Amino acid sequence: MDETINRFMAKHHLLSLATFGESLWCCSAFYVFDGDEGSFIIASDPETLHIQNSRMNSRVAGTIAQETKIVGKIQGVQFTGEIKPIEDERLRGLYLERFPYARVMNPTLWKIRLDVIKMTDNTLGFGKKLIWNREI
Repeated sequence: MDETINRFMAKHHLLSLATFGESLWCCSAFYVFDGDEGSFIIASDPETLHIQNSRMNSRVAGTIAQETKIVGKIQGVQFTGEIKPIEDERLRGLYLERFPYARVMNPTLWKIRLDVIKMTDNTLGFGKKLIWNREI
């Protein structure tokens, strides 16, 4: 994965996630980026609409954005992937290390395995796009 994309996703902690099952739905979620696996770890109650949707259709899409009004500093990521419940204690540890207050809630964690990432990074030049595809 491109180091610029890696750094950006590791630096931030909030993503927007879109799901589609019986209905279309979006949510925001705190995340941890696992660069080794190319995935996000999020916490969400199994009864939420976005998780219910993911049980019918595990394909998801989302964004992470740098908020700024300065055009030359605009950065953001669009992604697609597949969401599944976490079965790996190492990933649970990554999430709880970044968000230690979540321990008391004993959250249900989910992994979004990334397939495609498109990053717009105006710090590299206006409209500069970086693309990562798991298959390549």
